[in-house]
Amino acid sequence: MSDKSLESFVEEVSGTSHLRVEHDFGDGFVRLRTSEAERRQAIQDIRSVESIVLELLRNSRDAHATKIFVAMSREGAKRSLTVVDDGDGIPKTMHGHVFEPRVTSKLDTSHIDAWGMHGRGMALYSISVNADNSEIMRSDVGLGCAIKVDVNTEKLSEKSDQSSFPTFTLAEGGTVLVRGPRNILRTSCEFAIESRSTCSVYVGSPVEVAATLFYYGSATLSAIDKAFCRDVSQLPLSKMLATAGEPEELRVLAQSMGLEMSERTARRIMNGEIAALDPILDCVEITRDNKPAAKKRTQTKQGRKAIRFDKNDANLLKSTAREAFGEIARRYYLEGDIEPQMRVSYDKITLTLPIIRKDD
Repeated sequence: MSDKSLESFVEEVSGTSHLRVEHDFGDGFVRLRTSEAERRQAIQDIRSVESIVLELLRNSRDAHATKIFVAMSREGAKRSLTVVDDGDGIPKTMHGHVFEPRVTSKLDTSHIDAWGMHGRGMALYSISVNADNSEIMRSDVGLGCAIKVDVNTEKLSEKSDQSSFPTFTLAEGGTVLVRGPRNILRTSCEFAIESRSTCSVYVGSPVEVAATLFYYGSATLSAIDKAFCRDVSQLPLSKMLATAGEPEELRVLAQSMGLEMSERTARRIMNGEIAALDPILDCVEITRDNKPAAKKRTQTKQGRKAIRFDKNDANLLKSTAREAFGEIARRYYLEGDIEPQMRVSYDKITLTLPIIRKDD
């Protein structure tokens, strides 16, 4: 058989995969040949922090997730993102490989969606190139995935206004117009609308996401699993936090998923003091001619979007309260060095100052 005939036979049997794949890791993951990777050029898709959020959301959707939780926080120029989903998960053997160049699980899944070409693979590599840190926090086959990404916003920009929720206006002909800065909230809203038939999206702070996962797990995990689960790593990530029996245990489990909090905050979650997030589409209102035309549900204070204070501003409020309380505490023989707790809802800020008697 001639070389040309042999090549034709191989292509007939295996298609063109052998020409595109350098190494097969198993479980659907491969390393592409350089020529195939260059053809896909995924790196150019990451132009902002919002681009990273979109790629992480698309990856979760492609992994058949029905619930996607986006936790975001910022301190100075550092933007931290953690995305937790209940999708197919990533094998532990691939945790270190998925951020490497030319590694993908999407050999033949490219398609056009609302944001252009998708499914070329290598999105995680593209993210890692543009981020200061990117890490699979927890994941395994069938158990979901938790990915954390830290970005220096002085190197990769994001919209300066990250607190404004987008507005949706019903125009003539039934077209819905979206207005507002193309920030993380708008990106998440638009993705949630596009993917509403397959998944729900939740967006909030790491503490709000942890609270939502804790309550969801508490409502869906069996009493036996809660009480007698010996290896929480075998549980779906979306339910794992509900196994915590003590605040410190909840803090450690949440931290292992990329959701940072203090033990005191973990206690507040377990006491039911921090509300769960609603799906982001439940917060959407559609208006016509500046008048309410339709809503996803009846508006309540709990469903309205609270102001998201910058961490430095929140710390300023708490430190001012601590200083003022310290002057008064001495008169009543109370401990003045306390840590105020701050909770922000739609129409008020609540500062809680614990009373600790010095003789306790």
